[in-house]
Amino acid sequence: MKAGLRQRMSWLHTWCGLVCAWLLCLIFLAGSISVFRAPITAWMSAEPALPEASATLSRDAVLAAASRHLAAQDPSPRFWRIELPGESGQAMRLFWRGQDGVTHDAAMDPRSGELLQGPWGRKTEGGRHFMTLHYTLYGGGFGFWLVGWLTVGMLVALISGVVVHKRIFKDFFLFRPGRGQRAWLDGHNASAVLTLPFQLMIAYTGLAVFYTSYMPAPLQTLYGENGAGRWAAELALAVTPDASEPLPARPAYVAGTPVREQLGVVLDAAERAIGSPARMVMVERPGQARERVGVYARPDPAAELRQLSGAAGRAFLDGGGGAFTAVQRAGAEPADAAHEVMERLHLARYGGWTIRWLYFLCGLAGTLMMATGAVLYTLKRRNRGESEFGVFTPVFYRLTESLNVAAIAGACLACIGYFHANRLLPAALPGRDAWEIKAFFALWLASLVHALLRPVQRAWVEQFAVSALLCLLLPLVNAVTTGQHAFAYALAGQWPSAMVEVTVVLFGAGFALLARRLRRGGWVPPKAGRIVAAPAGHRWRVAGRVVCAIVGGYGCSAVAATALAQAMARLGVVTPALGVVVGSLLSFLLYALAALWVFGARRGWLGVLVSTAVLALAVRLMGAA
Repeated sequence: MKAGLRQRMSWLHTWCGLVCAWLLCLIFLAGSISVFRAPITAWMSAEPALPEASATLSRDAVLAAASRHLAAQDPSPRFWRIELPGESGQAMRLFWRGQDGVTHDAAMDPRSGELLQGPWGRKTEGGRHFMTLHYTLYGGGFGFWLVGWLTVGMLVALISGVVVHKRIFKDFFLFRPGRGQRAWLDGHNASAVLTLPFQLMIAYTGLAVFYTSYMPAPLQTLYGENGAGRWAAELALAVTPDASEPLPARPAYVAGTPVREQLGVVLDAAERAIGSPARMVMVERPGQARERVGVYARPDPAAELRQLSGAAGRAFLDGGGGAFTAVQRAGAEPADAAHEVMERLHLARYGGWTIRWLYFLCGLAGTLMMATGAVLYTLKRRNRGESEFGVFTPVFYRLTESLNVAAIAGACLACIGYFHANRLLPAALPGRDAWEIKAFFALWLASLVHALLRPVQRAWVEQFAVSALLCLLLPLVNAVTTGQHAFAYALAGQWPSAMVEVTVVLFGAGFALLARRLRRGGWVPPKAGRIVAAPAGHRWRVAGRVVCAIVGGYGCSAVAATALAQAMARLGVVTPALGVVVGSLLSFLLYALAALWVFGARRGWLGVLVSTAVLALAVRLMGAA
């Protein structure tokens, strides 16, 4: 670790990129796919269109029928949810969750109030699966934090890569296809430079969306352990200090009938209050103490096209008396505007289809950047005369090659396999949505086992070839199992579903070309080489710096963000609530810079520890004052 700055940054870029890339490839691929989560969910649900007919009941009567059906299902449910159809020909969906935590569903004709024969379509997580995979890797709280640490690692790898690459913009225009290692390097550089602003933005906003979860220290220090509600109230007052409009009058209900059985009246009053059509009605704890009714507006596509903030609109009513308790009009500035902007930037909830396709392509470029970087690592090192891991070098690089195959080709195989599982599992299978997810992870695990058992080059070719075959067969499987296909979607005006199928076929063609190209190449097994002993204590020093960067960097950024929030509030620059927002949002950049400091300076670890101690003392003194 005594080399110059560029050498230290090169080491950091290499190892941080490699360790993070294996899971970041999957995270980025899932995030790219989840840009089209709504069309994917519609395609996977495969809901049949209702036959053309005129309405026989009013909306109030249909909602009353829905309430009666929901009330008959469970004596003390946790919630009811009614999803209103957005287009003609769609069914109204009913959901309820019992005390056992199991969610059930049914479908109703919105014109007649008659229950439709179930199962209506296919129960599936659809595009939400890729969203959950993107944020938590299905690892619960640990997975949530793991994704956060990997994202900080991505920021560190991006910044260190810029420091290392002196000719970053010149080499962007250089590509040498078919020249082995140099072609991989050119592909890595081009995909990184082309989308560098996007990669930095998407990594930062991915952390900033959860800024009080990943970095709770400023909030807890200024407002206490249970002060989130008080902070939110002060933040709303700071953002909209004149938000004192009186709540709408209590709707006129039929006396003696519970509010939850008069959802038509609730819906009419709520839509007038929020100024937008409703998409969903939620009844929390129906028939129990603290019953509450929520009405959620349908997002305005025109507003989302041109702005980065502005709520869709919602209203809440007391389930016992039926009076309004809170109203947020459509297009109103949200209390936490910073969170709203970060969320829309990260989820591509602005700019329409053009921005979604741009995010999708840039996300794939980011996945390519990580994939080529991981492959480049083994290409550069497997034939070296020196050995970083002594006699275990061949084993290490063989394992690395297999992990590369599973992380890149295996992830693609698991994703397309998830679509096939949706069509091949019986529609009436209990818990079929969970079985689809199990099929995804089973295929991903199988790809790793296959990569370990097969020669590396054959594993690459075979997994991409199988992915290509599954992509090209998906339209046929869809037609056989559901009778639907891209032409039928197009004729019915369901262009997003047609787009899903056409895109999958295009990916199949791309995978086939890639498998054919890889089949022509050769693979040289790694050499053990001569054993070069590392300097005494080298690995322990590296391990110490890694721990200092992860733990010490987080601690330093947490106390720095807290000190900044306290200082701004004490100086009167901003309110304490806004100080928490500013400090928390800056903390992620401070975390990445602290990690770079640990590895970039010779005694950076000491600087981080001293800075943490000094800032912690400042926080304590400002808190006591």
